[in-house]
Amino acid sequence: MRKGIHPENYRLVAFKDMSNEDVFLTKSTANTKETLEVDGVEYPLVKLEISRTSHPFYTGKAKFLDTAGRIDKFKSKYKKFQKVEKKEEKEEE
Repeated sequence: MRKGIHPENYRLVAFKDMSNEDVFLTKSTANTKETLEVDGVEYPLVKLEISRTSHPFYTGKAKFLDTAGRIDKFKSKYKKFQKVEKKEEKEEE
């Protein structure tokens, strides 16, 4: 390895998934202002929006989109406008 190109300040850092409150420790050089106590030891804290414990790809809990239901909902919502347009066409003829 070349000397002088790698950071020297690797330390244990607590990463917290804010969506499910899961905390895991790993080595990092990330700068933080907050700390978190884990098992009686205080670690620098990095907050995450999503991690391996909450991401649908890793958890297998993908959201199912009901596209057929969405289409039906759209059609029923705008059905009243379609009737008005047909009446207007008949009146114009």
